[in-house]
Amino acid sequence: MNIKSFYPVIMTDNIERTGAFYKQYFGFSVLFEADWYVSLKKENTGDELAILNATHETIPTSFGKLVQGLILNFEVDDVDQWYQILIKEKQLPLHLDIRDEPFGQRHFITSDPNGVLIDVITIIPPNESFQNQYRENVWQDN
Repeated sequence: MNIKSFYPVIMTDNIERTGAFYKQYFGFSVLFEADWYVSLKKENTGDELAILNATHETIPTSFGKLVQGLILNFEVDDVDQWYQILIKEKQLPLHLDIRDEPFGQRHFITSDPNGVLIDVITIIPPNESFQNQYRENVWQDN
């Protein structure tokens, strides 16, 4: 079996506002847009994200709930620059202030209009205690 694509779909009751958020703050472009569904893509990475009305007929009735318990990770080159723009200038909500983690991340957490957490991350060298847990040396390119 060959998987051709994989992307998260955020179920919401506000398609327009959610789509506008990801276009404005994270540079997504629209691939497909209807009043019940929006498909977004990042041109430079090929990453995709979709937004779906939680009450759409394709969703089984008992599952048509708004999204919760989801974190979207955005790995960036300069998390401090993103912090300055998103938190200081644009005043998005701050749920976890910027900090270095011993497991190899410098990050902060904000959220989208639906309460979906967004973890903005720059990979940094992990402490020695975590280095053996990595299967690849992902921090060496940073």
